[in-house]
Amino acid sequence: MSGDAPGSGGKLAPSAFGSLLGSELKFWRDGKAEVHLPFRDDLVQRGGFLHGAAVSYLADTACARAAASLVGECRTAEYKINFLAPGAGDLFVGRGHVVKATRRTAIARADVFAVKDGAEKLIAIATATLMRI
Repeated sequence: MSGDAPGSGGKLAPSAFGSLLGSELKFWRDGKAEVHLPFRDDLVQRGGFLHGAAVSYLADTACARAAASLVGECRTAEYKINFLAPGAGDLFVGRGHVVKATRRTAIARADVFAVKDGAEKLIAIATATLMRI
């Protein structure tokens, strides 16, 4: 994990929920962030696909960390997610970037990918409004 973000001290410990899921914040700087989540059998829904809540977590966290890299610590005020395909893969990646930031809020977008045999497939997109705290 690295971070050039305000107040980051260079590192950011994962949230308790992120630790429970086993996610890893790969980077968060310059209005961008990337979060990884390895496939685990206990995170699937019927059919063997990654549960939508885990996909949503990746999108929300990627948006929030991207925003925090520009505006400082913030919280999600709202987000919308569109699921595009079932979550089938060995690794899941959320990539977020800030679309617009002000002193108090940021609008961010995240794309969530399933990675299987090295190939990425877009499985969800999300937008979020984040408020600085």
